[in-house]
Parts: sequence; C-alpha cells; structure tokens
Amino acid sequence: MMVNVLLYASLFLPWLTLFFASKETIRRYMPVTIFTAFLMTIIFQIAYTYKWWTIHEYIVPWGYMIDVSFAYGIFSVGTFWIFKLTSNKFLLYIVVNFILDFIMCFIALPTLKKLGISEYNQISSWQYLLVTFGLSFVIYVYHKWQEKIFISD
Repeated sequence: MMVNVLLYASLFLPWLTLFFASKETIRRYMPVTIFTAFLMTIIFQIAYTYKWWTIHEYIVPWGYMIDVSFAYGIFSVGTFWIFKLTSNKFLLYIVVNFILDFIMCFIALPTLKKLGISEYNQISSWQYLLVTFGLSFVIYVYHKWQEKIFISD
C-alpha cells in the first residue's frame, strides 16, 4: 500500500509544482517536457525488450513495461524545472543534469530495489547513467530547435 502511495505521489505531485510557474514559462518549456516523456517511453520500451530492468510494482496495467510515475512524473516535470532554472546556461544545464542523473542511477534506483519496486538486470548503474546523461543532450538540442520556432512566430 505504501509503495502505491509513493508511486502515485511521484506521478502527480511534480505536476502540482507547475502552479508556481507562469503561463509563459509553461508555454516555453512544455514542448521539451512532452518530448522528454516521449523519449522516456521509447527508452523504457527498449529496456523492456532487452531486460535492462524489471519493474515489480506499478500503478497502471502496462506498468511492467514503463514506470509511469518516473517517466511521466518526476523525470518529465524535473526536465521542465531544469530548463527553467538553467535557461541559456549550457554548462550549468549539463552539470545539473549529470548530478541529478548520478543521484538517480546510484541512489534512487538502488532505493527502489530495496522497496521492491524495480531493479537493474542487464544494465549497470554506469550504463544507465550514460543513457540518461546522453538523453540530456538530445533534449537540449530539441529545446534549442523548438525555441527557434517560437521566436519566428
């Protein structure tokens, strides 16, 4: 029961933080937030196919394939706030992403294993760090491209 509360909180509470952002900020960073959720969906599908990890506890019927709480909650909204707080400061963006990805890979995911939520199988913490950190560059390029579209409007 407590695990489900944690999973639901991880999905919904991050979205409540958007009440602290202006409409313009949401309009500016929501495309990269949605793109991040899309990419995480793809990564989770690859991970399921190659058995990178196993998800034991989930809140949706397809949760054994994708951790909805993480992909559509903490990670997506976290991306929103990282872009908001590091706007146009690439080096700061990279440092913040690396630190948060490191915490995720070496602290949060091992904690999820202890809670019986999920565990690594065919991928190491370092390999997953490379995946998530590499993803941050793809997301950054997308955001820069997206900003050019908004500027031309």
